[in-house]
Amino acid sequence: MAFKKDPQVFGAKITEVAFGADGASAVFGGGNTLPLYSFDAETRHRPLVGIEFSDKGPDRSLPGLAEFYEGADSLTDVAARACMAQGADFVSLVLESADPNGDDIPSEDAAALAKEAAKAAAGSGKPIVIQGTGNVDKDQELIPKIAEALQGMSALLLSAKEENYKGIAVAAVTAYGQKIGAESSVDINLAKQLNVLIAQMGIQPADYVMNLGTAAAGYGFEYIASTIERVKLAALSQNDDALQMPVITPVALDAWSVKEAVVSEEDFPEWGPREERGVQMEISTAAAALAAGSDAVILRHPASVKTVSELVTALV
Repeated sequence: MAFKKDPQVFGAKITEVAFGADGASAVFGGGNTLPLYSFDAETRHRPLVGIEFSDKGPDRSLPGLAEFYEGADSLTDVAARACMAQGADFVSLVLESADPNGDDIPSEDAAALAKEAAKAAAGSGKPIVIQGTGNVDKDQELIPKIAEALQGMSALLLSAKEENYKGIAVAAVTAYGQKIGAESSVDINLAKQLNVLIAQMGIQPADYVMNLGTAAAGYGFEYIASTIERVKLAALSQNDDALQMPVITPVALDAWSVKEAVVSEEDFPEWGPREERGVQMEISTAAAALAAGSDAVILRHPASVKTVSELVTALV
């Protein structure tokens, strides 16, 4: 008997969210099939791969990373070099200096750094994502100032949480035309609740994405995967419009924080070079997130970006 293909295509679809401007833009979402099911229907927009860089510069203790950023002495240089990573669809700035547990620089100074990086990225043809500090109070003050500084660039600003979404949503989206990320903690109900609250403020679905949380592969990642999968199934099979926003997954911080990516080769010679382990952890985590249904991943190492981008190209 001849094989009969029976595509699984849903009537609902993931909302398209575009960010960036002036020739430096990218689009999330738009699909109406299960993750990476390009054999069921044409993939409208392939999953995006971003490269993360810090305002404090790269970790130059890693030979490959140091070589990639060689000669990049200013934030403008680092941002421009990040844009050169093979396979990178966008760049993502981490404002480490603004962290209250670190240098805690004033929000005005951090916004100026964000503008410097965003201009360098736009000049290199890449849109930019700005990641928050992780501190609710600091982000509530910081993100609106960044939104003002980046007016006209249509940047994506992460992350608005239940504790601070009101000020961030109004300032970033309504006042300055940016996009935002709605961040919840690995729970479909919390994600939906936050999306509903944001929508009640008049923010349109095309103006925000979801950050459902992350973890490194092997470190409780099954909770991340199941949450993303449940969100996608509810969005597509149940036509739940409160969960139809694209999902972005920042992978870098968790992948480079676990033991396999931190301990030295001298302590564990049988594990091989530390940098290779970190890259492998990033790739494994990103691939799992994409398979679960993430529409974009953020990585730190250019080797990881290249490999994951090639994986996406091969699958879609």
